Amino acid sequence: MIIGVPKEIKNNENRVALTPAGARELVAHGHKVYVQATAGLGTGFSDEEYMSAGAEILPAIEDVYAIAEMIIKVKEPIEPEYKLIRKGQLLFTYFHFASERALTEAMMESGATCIAYETVRLPNGSLPLLVPMSEVAGRMSVQEGCRFLEKPQGGRGVLLGGVPGVKPAKVLILGAGVVGRNAALMAAGLGADVTITDISLPTLRHVAETMPRNVKTLFSSRHNIEMELPATDLVIGSVLIPGAKAPHLITRDMLKLMRPGSLLVDVAIDQGGCFETSVPTTHSEPTYVVDGIVHYAVANIPGAVPYTSTLALTNATLPYALRLADKGWRCACAEDKALEQGVNIVDGNIVFPAVAEAWDLPLHKLELYTTD
Repeated sequence: MIIGVPKEIKNNENRVALTPAGARELVAHGHKVYVQATAGLGTGFSDEEYMSAGAEILPAIEDVYAIAEMIIKVKEPIEPEYKLIRKGQLLFTYFHFASERALTEAMMESGATCIAYETVRLPNGSLPLLVPMSEVAGRMSVQEGCRFLEKPQGGRGVLLGGVPGVKPAKVLILGAGVVGRNAALMAAGLGADVTITDISLPTLRHVAETMPRNVKTLFSSRHNIEMELPATDLVIGSVLIPGAKAPHLITRDMLKLMRPGSLLVDVAIDQGGCFETSVPTTHSEPTYVVDGIVHYAVANIPGAVPYTSTLALTNATLPYALRLADKGWRCACAEDKALEQGVNIVDGNIVFPAVAEAWDLPLHKLELYTTD
């Protein structure tokens, strides 16, 4: 198979979808790998390293899309890339279709097959290609929270861990999944007073048994969230419904319960955000203020630490990329039901229920496309 790795062009997205080591594996399996020039520089990989691994370097993004049968990316294609994608091409990347109709319609129009990292799902319900970036984003959410609680950054001027004689900041984490648990560990390690919420009592029991003593659990309900907000300095939204749009757990009218300069960090912004007032931001302009409350809603948080993020992501994605290249997507998905759940769009039709539901579009049966 001919595999293309374009350079990511989303704002401050420094990750790359394939390392030189990954390219070497694909070449060893008999595949041709084309990498756009300087695609790996943001992570620290030179063109020469890719060439030493057996890949070929192409000068422009148009060249990569034109030659490749399978495109491997990190983030969803953005508008300049739409016209480069063609019928029958396979795209393997994060898509988050339920949060962006224009992207959904563009991929339908292209006729490409779109396999989304974020909906590949194992029998136990875990999301193996989302987990590594969720771990990074959860930890980064606290790191960025510390930064934007500082007064020069527009925050209240609160030190997360406090000091002797001064209470630590209060952190409220919405959702006890991978993001939420990693955020809780980071915030607790810094000495904050942490509360983590979820609607699953078994999950909350597990968190209560395994987290440090300064992490408390709370059942997630509007009432309980409203009771917490007046004393909370940092809220981290980490709610996930795989492939679907995130629910709004904090509405605009709830902002008046918070103190000016408090901070909302919306890690669910890729899925539409779990705060009503969330709109996607970038690392260039990461925050904005609504009703006195600072909002941080960067859509590619792990892009700020590309070396760590690229290695963590490609550790997880490479085995799946190899299966897709070796067997073709139909055979690979027939043999791997987890990978099959990653298929969102085929030949202009939506085959993933949550995406069809999000935009009230027809849902087609994937079985129609997986049998020759």
